[in-house]
Amino acid sequence: MGFLSPSSGESGDPPRERRNTAFTRSASRRKRRSVAHLDKTSPTGKTLVAARKPRGWFRSRIAQVIFASNLAGLLILISGALFVNEIRAGLVRARMESLQSMALSYEGMLSAVATVGEPEPALNPYASRTLLKRWETPPNTRVRIFMPDGEIAADTLLLEDRVLEADLPPIEEPGALDKLAVNLSRTLGDVIDNVSPRGGVDFIEARTLEEELSVAFGGDIAASQRFSERGQRLISVSVPIQRVASVIGVMTIEASDVQDIIRAERATLAPIIGVAVLVSLITSALLTVGIARPLRRLSIAADRVRTGVSQRLDMPNMSGRSDEIGDLAQALEAMTAALHDRIELNERFAADVAHELKNPLTSIRSAVETATTVDNPEVQARMHALIQKDVIRLDRLITDISNASRLEAEIAREVPGPVDVRRLLEDLAGIWRDTRREGEPEVSLMADDMFGELVVIGREGPISQVIRNLVENARSFCPADGVVAINAYREDGVVRITIEDDGPGLPPDKLEKVFERFYSDRPVGAKFGNNSGLGLSIVKQIIETHRGEVWAENRMDGDRVLGARFVVRLPARDGNMKNTS
Repeated sequence: MGFLSPSSGESGDPPRERRNTAFTRSASRRKRRSVAHLDKTSPTGKTLVAARKPRGWFRSRIAQVIFASNLAGLLILISGALFVNEIRAGLVRARMESLQSMALSYEGMLSAVATVGEPEPALNPYASRTLLKRWETPPNTRVRIFMPDGEIAADTLLLEDRVLEADLPPIEEPGALDKLAVNLSRTLGDVIDNVSPRGGVDFIEARTLEEELSVAFGGDIAASQRFSERGQRLISVSVPIQRVASVIGVMTIEASDVQDIIRAERATLAPIIGVAVLVSLITSALLTVGIARPLRRLSIAADRVRTGVSQRLDMPNMSGRSDEIGDLAQALEAMTAALHDRIELNERFAADVAHELKNPLTSIRSAVETATTVDNPEVQARMHALIQKDVIRLDRLITDISNASRLEAEIAREVPGPVDVRRLLEDLAGIWRDTRREGEPEVSLMADDMFGELVVIGREGPISQVIRNLVENARSFCPADGVVAINAYREDGVVRITIEDDGPGLPPDKLEKVFERFYSDRPVGAKFGNNSGLGLSIVKQIIETHRGEVWAENRMDGDRVLGARFVVRLPARDGNMKNTS
């Protein structure tokens, strides 16, 4: 079998090797650099580029950094709030216990000194006031003694001739910063309190004074919290005054300094808030340096490529980053390299097209000049026949060039789907059997699906063109009594298709060159004008688009060549591409 596609070169042209060394070296360097982390090696030694698997949410390094940075400051603030809240609860509990201890001490003295009457004792209001006036009550503490009918027998607020003082709001309208500070303070207080609109401590029941007195007159100690008319938090303890198992009055002690104590302790949250803000600033700076800055540099580099200032992404190597930024940098670099490879490929293709078209045109011009300068009818007839062959050759070249140019766009437009390779091969083999003429080689097919279905994900039209090009190429080199054998089977998650012939085989040094555009090396006597040298190049382009591979080899029997074999490997629908020898 030969090593040219059905549109391979002509018998009159010697083998040619066209290679742009500078283009090839630069493209190879970029390709190795951009896809080194995605390489797979085929049996031919070619590098295949696999699609990058997207990162999941839980494997995303950037998502993890963002979540961690946002949670760090929040956790610090919550921890500080819980810490201060615990301190506040402890202070309120300690204040309540001190009030209760004070009330029990005072109650004992009142029941012993300020009672009159036997056998039914009663509380002496005058003695109660006298005794209460002698006591030194702590600041911000109010002591009241209630008679059984609810009347106040004594009140430290009245006995001490105390003047109540309260700060008035400033005359001037507060500025924006002052309003902001007040609002922040109130908001912070609401967050820390985490209670009803009037605030409080959960373990102390909120009661009115009347409810508290009712409990105390029932013989029980009552502790409660409430707010005064001015909005001050009050902690109150009421103790029944008992004499001979009879409640003769109630002593109530209120402390109004709890809010000041809580406010002072709340100030301890300021360093924690400062740490939380500092952590947020640091993490924001790290995110800026680690994410925003590299993205900006990538954007600038991409703009430089877009505007033509640079031909490649001029930026530091980010392949060492194991996050999405590194993935993006490598993907952009690979994309840029692929675009430049495509541009260089188009340039080489244009040069090859010009060269291929120039040969028949030169031949036609020489034939026309010869035909006009000689009078020999035989020579003129030969020149006319040569012109006709060159015109046929030009027509075939232009047709194949047009098809090759449209191939990529057609592949991109067609939506991939399941392709039943067995059915496709049976249909094509049936067509070749039905249209076979006498003297043409026979086409045989053996499709074995014993080890799995022969189904790939791809485009049926281009895959069908691959089989047609390879079989037609094999038939063009196969003797009249020869056989072109098509074999298909499943191995290691891959559908493998081989096309074998009984032709002369391939020169060992041409096994890769046969897939180059316009490569031609046909035996003497091959039909002129039927091949353009693009068929096998199209085969390779289609197979690589489908993430497969194709290579050529000889069928050997010891040292004797039995023919040529072309091997196509495509990933199966439910398998992964693996390397086999």
